[in-house]
Amino acid sequence: MSADPLSETLALIDARCVLSRGLVAGGAWAMRFSPPGRLKITAVVRGSCRLTLDGTERTVPLVAGDVVVFNGGNSFVLAGGPAARPVDASAAFAASPGPVADLGQGRDTVFVGGHIDLGPAGDELLVQALPPLIHVRATADEAPVLRWLLDRILQEMTTGRAGSGFASDQLSQLVFVQVLRTYLADSQALPAGWLRALADERIAPALRLMHSDPGHPWQLGELARSAAMSRTAFATRFKAVAGVPPLTYLTDWRMRLARRALREEDTPLSALARSLGYTSESAFSTAFKRAVGVAPKRYRDTARGSGRQ
Repeated sequence: MSADPLSETLALIDARCVLSRGLVAGGAWAMRFSPPGRLKITAVVRGSCRLTLDGTERTVPLVAGDVVVFNGGNSFVLAGGPAARPVDASAAFAASPGPVADLGQGRDTVFVGGHIDLGPAGDELLVQALPPLIHVRATADEAPVLRWLLDRILQEMTTGRAGSGFASDQLSQLVFVQVLRTYLADSQALPAGWLRALADERIAPALRLMHSDPGHPWQLGELARSAAMSRTAFATRFKAVAGVPPLTYLTDWRMRLARRALREEDTPLSALARSLGYTSESAFSTAFKRAVGVAPKRYRDTARGSGRQ
């Protein structure tokens, strides 16, 4: 089976979407959310509202089926109209006896929301690669699937059936993947980086090779042939979409795999070096220290001591 770079990257950063809260609102209402400091996701299941993202001039109308992901750096307001004074979201949810809070008068608008947990590599790989706001509209190609998933999540939240927490977690993961697929579909609008590289069909065969066998001594010519391009054309396109040359991308991926292994596994350094394509433990240690700033053994000791690196 060929490698799926997006799945491997999401597994590497331990991405886990958790949609655990709901909001039912009606009439004149508004709710302010403080900067979450992590990726946050909100979806409109029924009705409509306006989103205002602090620090920008943007006011975004949202309708049923819309999903938004925030990179966590800005506070924002959801409102049913311009007249209402926003209430604090944390206080409103803390006062709610269940996972779904009520606001205003009526049940015109229904939301589900939550956050995306990331492992140690998540900030560098995902948070910094995303814009302040991703807006997936209800008219997008992925919207019918998202609409079904959101309906199911809301049902799991409100019925309290056996296994509802587990079911909500699995459905939430699918929501996040669908949002990323939609975002990646507009690859020309993405800045150069690993996300745009994953979305580029021309270099996709080369990416799959590097991800499927990172320990292979890949050469530029081999990777170019897999993409049916000349060496020069391939190198130029790869750097344009990924932001780095192909072999630099490969080294970066190897180092990310190495950091995870050093944090989580007891694999001897010599075996880890071989699995990542280095002919000796010394060569691996030199490459790792150049990329990370510390030797592999020290990195492992520090990571095990602090629990996070």
